[in-house]
Amino acid sequence: MKEFVVYTIPGSPFGRAVLATLEEKGARYRLAAMTPQQMRTPEHLARHPFGRMPILEHGDFRLYETQAILRYLDRVVPGASHTPADAESAARMDQLMNVNDWYLFPGAAAVIGFQRVVGPKLLGTPTDEAAVAAALPKTQIAVDVIARELGDRPYLVGERMTLADLMLAPQLDFLAATPEWATLAAEHANLSRWLQRMNAHPGMQATTWERVAALAAPLRQAS
Repeated sequence: MKEFVVYTIPGSPFGRAVLATLEEKGARYRLAAMTPQQMRTPEHLARHPFGRMPILEHGDFRLYETQAILRYLDRVVPGASHTPADAESAARMDQLMNVNDWYLFPGAAAVIGFQRVVGPKLLGTPTDEAAVAAALPKTQIAVDVIARELGDRPYLVGERMTLADLMLAPQLDFLAATPEWATLAAEHANLSRWLQRMNAHPGMQATTWERVAALAAPLRQAS
């Protein structure tokens, strides 16, 4: 099979979703590690016209948008599918993936995660407490909805892990690294158990920020 190449910044929950899916599917891939400073370079904009990431290259085929990448990988990599066979479960999976993009990410990672983790850790900037406080109400709604959808199931859509689990687990694991997680998940023991279950999977264990950063370090030194 042609080589998979993933362009992402180590620590990105969207990038981690792609890497975790590749790991769970047992596919070999190459990490093309990026820095935040590279996001607006002409070279990167030639790959992604909106200056974001991750990006997947598979031979001569190039793809951006995480949902599209995950679905492509699930179609082309041999092995067990992570998309439910029945229409209703597949629709629930799609719905949760959109909840992630439209309602969870804008507050959880883009604001709280950035202000608590990315800014201080990568950019050396202080936390904007007002921005965190403003993001909490909508983030709480998103967390509440995800927990309600999960219910007492082992995974978000049922008995088996799907692309929805692989997409949301990196986002919520990122959020769990902030002080706000204790409050956001206080009434959702089911969601905390689910996150522990997901973090025990090989795909999540192999793609922690520390492991991806360690993999990226020699690549940057060689560039």
